[in-house]
Amino acid sequence: MNKDYNNSNSDELEEDSFSLRDSLLWCRDLEKHSCGDFSFAVVQANEIIEDHSQVETGKDAIFVGVYDGHGGPDASRFISDHLFQNLIRLARANGTISEDILRNAFSATEDGFLALVRRSCGIKPLIAAIGSCCLVGVIWRGTLYVANLGDSRAVIGYLGRSNKIVAEQLTRDHNASIEEVRQELRSLHPDDSHIVVMKHGVWRIKGIIQVSRSIGDAYLKRPEFSLDPSFPRFHLSEPIRRPVLTAEPSLCTRVLQPSDKFLIFASDGLWEHLTNQQAVEIVSNSPRAGIARRLIKTALNEAARKREMRYDDLKKVDKGIRRFFHDDITVVVIFIDQESLSTKMPVLEQSVKGFADSIGPSNFNIL
Repeated sequence: MNKDYNNSNSDELEEDSFSLRDSLLWCRDLEKHSCGDFSFAVVQANEIIEDHSQVETGKDAIFVGVYDGHGGPDASRFISDHLFQNLIRLARANGTISEDILRNAFSATEDGFLALVRRSCGIKPLIAAIGSCCLVGVIWRGTLYVANLGDSRAVIGYLGRSNKIVAEQLTRDHNASIEEVRQELRSLHPDDSHIVVMKHGVWRIKGIIQVSRSIGDAYLKRPEFSLDPSFPRFHLSEPIRRPVLTAEPSLCTRVLQPSDKFLIFASDGLWEHLTNQQAVEIVSNSPRAGIARRLIKTALNEAARKREMRYDDLKKVDKGIRRFFHDDITVVVIFIDQESLSTKMPVLEQSVKGFADSIGPSNFNIL
């Protein structure tokens, strides 16, 4: 990963051309994948960064993972170490990739992390309160597969009428701030009047957490991991009768079309400050190199503006304190070049090579 140096690329935001570098921002401005280019960037806000992410590339496939942790980095780090390997194992056993394969890879990762919690909670009780959102995208043989837990988001930019770029959100935000999610929780827990509670102006599940789906957060899934009153932030007044959160991902499959130009995978820290349409227009109207960094800097400029300060002033704020201004943010932009994509499409007369043989070992572990 490259640190953010403002003189490293000619496509910097104009207002930043003579400004301080952001020592908490890392990036890879542009890399190749089997059917185009990709760009990624990460900015740290927490004292210990809780976002982990990865991009894995191969001859016929690309894998993207964005893991936005909460309560600590343990769950997001575990996902980064195990989810892709679980996916490869299952894909190799089945000779393909599908929504069911993705779902089973998520389930195996959840089971693995809960087993780690069980082994560790005696000496580290708070590991039961550590969890992570999990957003995964796979392109294989011209088809996009997306799976999601939590409120990270995948957005595709495609050409609509009059050749204008249009944003389409491919994932569903599993966050209690959304009325549909609150209704879902209430229908699943009709006997619990406190399943969602407004606390300090924010809707929270059991008054504690905003996301309704995650890897980890064991104390909200199994009674054996409940925390005692010495941890008041995570103590529940009554033992849970059934899991409050779930690790069942939302899934989406899309055969990529010539009008589909690029994908943005990002943790919720980006979407707090940019709309889907704003993000795709920035990507569409900017050079490819450094585009993930540009998106993060646009979000940080907006975060600074909301606090009536400049981004240059925000850059001087150290990690930990930065969390009062913005979250850890991870952005991965995947460009889809149709000419390259068409050569990866399966031919019916030929045997379709397995997904696991189409993608190699880890290429880019972002953090």
